[in-house]
Amino acid sequence: MTTIAAFPTTLLHAAFPAALSSARAHPLRAIALTVLGSLALAVSAKLQFPFGPVPFTMQTFVVLVLGALLGKRLAAASVMLYLAEGLAGLPVFAAGGGIAYLASPTFGYLVGFLPAVILVGHFTERGFGRNLGSCMLLMAAAYASLFVFGLMWLAPAIGLKQAYWVGLHPFWVPAIIKIIMAALTVALAWKALAPSSRRS
Repeated sequence: MTTIAAFPTTLLHAAFPAALSSARAHPLRAIALTVLGSLALAVSAKLQFPFGPVPFTMQTFVVLVLGALLGKRLAAASVMLYLAEGLAGLPVFAAGGGIAYLASPTFGYLVGFLPAVILVGHFTERGFGRNLGSCMLLMAAAYASLFVFGLMWLAPAIGLKQAYWVGLHPFWVPAIIKIIMAALTVALAWKALAPSSRRS
């Protein structure tokens, strides 16, 4: 028998509390949500603008929102499926796909999607990030974790100093914009879906 949690753990749970009270009780639904999450990442990868060695895309915005929407397990599964699809050769990455991406100095930014969604999902499930201030803090921390992985992957190829200048410095403004966009989207969604259950 499925027990409906009194406090919504994710945005999707807030929207559909009865249907999503237990992802484990609905494996087909969990699989479908994972596939849809990976599809959202693939589509957002194509919404890109030339911006130095790393394309400016809407993926990071989608990553941040996915964590709050699906929770850490389903969001992480979506990212892992997306990475598997790309490495298998499906053209889901910003510049296509294929196993050769593993040798790319910028692949770390894609790997960084995983800790970012886990971070957002983990704290969302515990009631954090329900208002704009705390949500902004959560999104900024998740974005920072993504950058850490990206720079760690990029630095051995070009050096830490150069990695900062080409892999972080040009992206401060886009990062701030996407953090604000994600925080506004999630905070407003919580306000609309679960106004009486917001914590922090």
